[in-house]
Amino acid sequence: MTETLFQAYTPLILWIGLGLLIFRFLPTWLPQFLGRGLYWVGVPLELVALARKGSQNELGGAGSTPILASLITFLALLLGLVAALLVWWGWQQISPHLFKPDLSESVARPWLDSSTKGSFLLAAVLGNTGFVGLAIAPFLIHVDSLNWVVLFSITHNVIGPYGIGVLIASYFSHTKSNNRWWMQLWDLLTVPPLWAFLIGTLTQQVKLPDVVEAGLQGSVDIVIACAFLLTGIRLAQLQRWQSFQLALIPTVLRVVITPLLVGLVTTVFLGLSGDRRLAMVLMSGMPSAFAGLILAEEYNLNRDLIASSIMLSTLLLLLILPLWIQVFG
Repeated sequence: MTETLFQAYTPLILWIGLGLLIFRFLPTWLPQFLGRGLYWVGVPLELVALARKGSQNELGGAGSTPILASLITFLALLLGLVAALLVWWGWQQISPHLFKPDLSESVARPWLDSSTKGSFLLAAVLGNTGFVGLAIAPFLIHVDSLNWVVLFSITHNVIGPYGIGVLIASYFSHTKSNNRWWMQLWDLLTVPPLWAFLIGTLTQQVKLPDVVEAGLQGSVDIVIACAFLLTGIRLAQLQRWQSFQLALIPTVLRVVITPLLVGLVTTVFLGLSGDRRLAMVLMSGMPSAFAGLILAEEYNLNRDLIASSIMLSTLLLLLILPLWIQVFG
């Protein structure tokens, strides 16, 4: 498992480290330009490439996977969202008693800022089931249960970052005075990655020139590297440790609380056991998604909180994985 984690984390460490090193030499507009470029061009190209591979995957055929795996994926997203909303509400209730009265409201209660609320929810709800999840799972889950892993990742990426995630980001990017339900609906219907996934799925049987197909598949690695690089740049731009302090809570929700709830529900109510249960627990406890930072760039949310959550949750995963294997394996 150590070798597996090392292989999965090496690109992450290299590209984030590069972002930390070169950020001082970059123009101030580049991070937002990179984030918006990923949202409008990079991620759609990646999803077209992945969708064109079809439902059969080298990790195991997802076609025979029960619909139960998709339902558990949706349940994991719902549990994460409900837990995050409850914690957020609780913090609002107790925060006035934790700070000195002479502090301004924006300093004493930073979560009252709408952009921070949106980033908090994105960091707590959305997981990196693609790069990290699919890289680790094959070495921890028996091959007969890998189809559960694949379908969890596909379902999460379709309805998670560019479904629920877009609704959250859109809602908290507007002020209360001009926020209307049709704004979120319009953003959801026009989100580029979802249309790209649909196009890729519908053109699976369309033969493209080899050079075009190779370029599409090669775009996946480029998009992943750019997402890591953007995270490193945003981490290097942090001005104070407050973002890391706030990020501790969505980190624990993402990597500890949500997978624990999924493990209990699948055991007690669904009767799952063994590798199928472990697959659902592992995938529901992946680190905060890089897609959250891309959405924060596009909708002008709190980038610092998202970047800090990605870093902390990725590190915490290393400590918590052996526990999930022992308890739910």
